[in-house]
Amino acid sequence: MIKENQRLLNQLHVLSDGVLVFVSMLLAYWVRFSLLGGIEGIPFSYYVALGGAAAALCLLSYAMAGLYESYRSIRFHREAARLLSVTAMDTALLVAILFVFHLNNMSRWTLVLFFCFGSGLLLSKRAFLRLLLRRFRAKGYNLKHVVLVGSGPAAENYLKKLAAQKNLGFLVDGVVSDGGPWGALPLLGGYDYLEDLLNQRKPDEVVLAIPGADNGKMPSLISVCEKTGTKASIIPFYAAHLPSNPQVDNLDGLPLINLRRIPLDNLGNAFLKRAEDILGALILIILTSPLMVFAAIGVKLSSPGPILFRQERVGRNKKPFKMYKFRSMRVNAKESTGWSTNADPRKTRFGSLIRKLSIDELPQFFNVLKGDMSLVGPRPEVPHFVEQFRENIPRYMVKHQVRPGITGWAQVCGFRGDTSIEGRIEHDLYYIENWSLLFDVKILLMTVFRAVNGEKLKT
Repeated sequence: MIKENQRLLNQLHVLSDGVLVFVSMLLAYWVRFSLLGGIEGIPFSYYVALGGAAAALCLLSYAMAGLYESYRSIRFHREAARLLSVTAMDTALLVAILFVFHLNNMSRWTLVLFFCFGSGLLLSKRAFLRLLLRRFRAKGYNLKHVVLVGSGPAAENYLKKLAAQKNLGFLVDGVVSDGGPWGALPLLGGYDYLEDLLNQRKPDEVVLAIPGADNGKMPSLISVCEKTGTKASIIPFYAAHLPSNPQVDNLDGLPLINLRRIPLDNLGNAFLKRAEDILGALILIILTSPLMVFAAIGVKLSSPGPILFRQERVGRNKKPFKMYKFRSMRVNAKESTGWSTNADPRKTRFGSLIRKLSIDELPQFFNVLKGDMSLVGPRPEVPHFVEQFRENIPRYMVKHQVRPGITGWAQVCGFRGDTSIEGRIEHDLYYIENWSLLFDVKILLMTVFRAVNGEKLKT
């Protein structure tokens, strides 16, 4: 039933967005002038008209930004980041329009409230829809029927991903392969049978995941999908060597797949990231200054030696830098030779305390101000470990294409200290390839939450 009425549901989705945007403007007006007691500069009817214009503008920009694509193709945090950025730009455009038409008496605070209410309502609606779809799909509704062509590592990995994310709503009807029966899925036939199969079953999508040995058959398989009008996706046999979010450039019609897509290579993104670091570090230095004074006095009184421990780490573009910490070990103890444990005899009693509370990491805010580090990013390693890991861990050196961080996606997901370095690198690469300001905010909030609950996040 849901599948048959998908077009109607999509139209209702768009219409409800328009209604929520319009209501957000009216709600902003009511809060500004009724609850907060503001003085109206222009009649209410102007705000009604502005709400209508905002609804039309937002719907157009949301469609252009791909916010009405299937939820199967975009994760919620990416959708949220995209919606917030587009809504912010639309709000700024409304302010510019008011300025051009000399409507200076319109309340700017109303537009600020409009952005807050609109973003909140639209994100809440989308979160509710995802939850609703997840429950429907768990009951067997709103499923996409897929025929998997090929067998081997790529096809197996595809099935594992689907099994781990059943809420996406994909149902694999069977496998087309010349390799014979494979796995628990039914074998629907060989490659030559694909055209008849698509005409009979009419699946929603075909996923081509043929092994490298069969790669010569790919052109004919693609031709069959296009001839029958069936949507097709390709998982190349070399997919394990591609990033999680590959970027394709175009050289006069020739597609070039970048092996590593890094959003922070974009100058605009790099500027936003650096602004976030400078502003965040300044605020955090001010907020934590009493703790830093306490730590400095404690370190000085607990054992002779300097207050700060300067340790060489490998940073962006493989350049070494001195990372600052409050000294937690006795002078001449070799902190750089390995990860410390709770019972490490090198630590002082006060050092154990500040390590447990992660207070020893606070001087790294100054590393952030200097540009050696970022608030969020892959944790930096000492040169000894870098040389060791680069030979044994695939793609390990990719993490050095961005600034290292005080905290990171790997750390808040439990990969810290002497945990799996492979798991840590996978999380670091995911962060690098999927960076956004909202992702940074999420990691910072998770860091605070885990710190409050007594979990240690550093390496």
